[in-house]
Amino acid sequence: MSPRKVLPGVVSLYRERLVPLWERYHTPRTVNDALACLARYEGRARLVAGGTDLLIDMQHVEKGEHPLAALVDVTSVSEMTSISESHDWLHVGAAVTHTSIVNSSIVERYATCLVESCGVVGGLQVRNVATLGGNVAHALPAGDGTTSLVALGAEAEVAWHNGIREWLPVTQMFRGPGISALDSRQDVLVGFRFRSSRDGEASAFKRIMRPQGVALPILGCAVWVQLDESHQVLKDLRICISPVERVPVLAAAVEDSLRGQIISDALIRKVASAARDQLGPRASKYRSSAAYRSHMIETLLNQVLPLAIARARSGVARAEGVGLG
Repeated sequence: MSPRKVLPGVVSLYRERLVPLWERYHTPRTVNDALACLARYEGRARLVAGGTDLLIDMQHVEKGEHPLAALVDVTSVSEMTSISESHDWLHVGAAVTHTSIVNSSIVERYATCLVESCGVVGGLQVRNVATLGGNVAHALPAGDGTTSLVALGAEAEVAWHNGIREWLPVTQMFRGPGISALDSRQDVLVGFRFRSSRDGEASAFKRIMRPQGVALPILGCAVWVQLDESHQVLKDLRICISPVERVPVLAAAVEDSLRGQIISDALIRKVASAARDQLGPRASKYRSSAAYRSHMIETLLNQVLPLAIARARSGVARAEGVGLG
């Protein structure tokens, strides 16, 4: 079919479904300016950065409903689009793209799992615009970046509409699937912070996803480990496997069975096998059966734990599997 025959139909579709979806477009330079823009429209404005979730949601507005009064684009707010290191903390703005994280040598060195999780999100075009804060703000429990943030013990900075700014554990941002602690009509997710991995510490991430169709992760697993001075004992660790619960959480029982133990292949296999039965992920028609996902918990732990431990021992962290798709 020639382009001349296709084009009119495409234009007609976009005129009908995409225009207008909003009336005004603002590009504030500060968080306070963004809050003021949202307040001005009294619930009829939304923040936008990458827009990979928001714009899809907006296309499903019922015909005849009023468009949004405004979009508030935060990609010009410097503290929301920067990556920095200060006093053993890494700060990553909520509007930092997945590609920027993948290309950051600081993040790769000190938070390798985050590079690995952001590096497998969608395709290159999606990673170029999609942001780390997007999945958190939309409270998506299967977000790859979110899984790593939880394992890193990250905190989220929120600017509330009442003028208060505070840091909260990132897990407190989730109230349920798609239900956020944020009110997207008036609050701003500013960014994240977490401790940089030091000597004897490291992290890793891997996921299993559907090979065809919608690129949904069946399961993702992020691990952070801290070894003792001999590098033979797991002094501390954090493990996040998702989606298992309705919100992303740490696998506390699995962590307890490993913390303080002498590292061995047999120990890891034993704990990974037990985790398969302990965690009990639910079935999902879009992902896989509960039985298959339980089996994959064991598979992922047997891969990710040894990788994080090897990085902690060597002090060398090179992200694996990024940039696919």
